[in-house]
Amino acid sequence: MATKKPANPTLPTAIPQTPDGVDSVVLERRAQKIEPPQMYQVAMLNDDFTPMEFVVMVIQEFFSKDRESATQIMLKIHLDGKGVCGVYSRDVATTKVDQVLDAAKQAGHPLQCVCEPIE
Repeated sequence: MATKKPANPTLPTAIPQTPDGVDSVVLERRAQKIEPPQMYQVAMLNDDFTPMEFVVMVIQEFFSKDRESATQIMLKIHLDGKGVCGVYSRDVATTKVDQVLDAAKQAGHPLQCVCEPIE
């Protein structure tokens, strides 16, 4: 059985050669458009059973607000039915919601907290 000698491979004509005969490839840098991550707002919902002082304490503890800001947010929750406590990335927002719900459950309050995407 006779085998043929393989032909010598040829270089594609699209690859430019430098003056000294070395092959080179030039890569073009393209700017990528990176969008910022989707942000979520953490909101507390009003109920008729959770004490206002507990809501203020939770806002101060988990959202790092001073007493005056926490009181203003609590009043917004009480008067409007819902108040935004902060805006975060999805993972941070869900963690904050879980922390608030756990604290409310441990204290025996029906306080509700949700995270909603910002449009």
